[in-house]
Amino acid sequence: MIRVQAEPFDPGAEIAAFTDTSGRVGAVATFLGLVRDHQGAPGEDPARVQARIQTMTLEHYPGMTERQLRTLEDEARARWPALADVLVIHRHGRMAPGEPIVLVCAASAHRAAALDACAFLIDWLKTRAPFWKREDTAEGGRWVEARDSDDAAAARWTRPESD
Repeated sequence: MIRVQAEPFDPGAEIAAFTDTSGRVGAVATFLGLVRDHQGAPGEDPARVQARIQTMTLEHYPGMTERQLRTLEDEARARWPALADVLVIHRHGRMAPGEPIVLVCAASAHRAAALDACAFLIDWLKTRAPFWKREDTAEGGRWVEARDSDDAAAARWTRPESD
């Protein structure tokens, strides 16, 4: 299931609703992305960063975004046929630090498919989903450029995978 929405969501409630307790699922892997309160490169000490994010705005093209996310879901299901279910919730609009942006859940009979599919989906969301991110600080705003580290993470999924 794919949802693109402006409204906040409760990650705990979403994961609880997603979790299949019928016995056919033995693993649920999740990723929750939150709005940071600082600008900076991956691995940079947040205490050393001067610019504090007041709000973040995500823009997208309705219709196009949902189609691309469904394509990513379809690819995950093709790569890991053991997947029982997938959930992707991605917000757009203005958000404050600490608010959830994205939730990815993957369910499978065993952990490997759930973990790999969850990692695949979030890596490809970062590089292939048509969202544009703006961070606003007291000094002004800036559009966030794509990061080489995100491309490198997604590149690992271009190699043939075994189930």
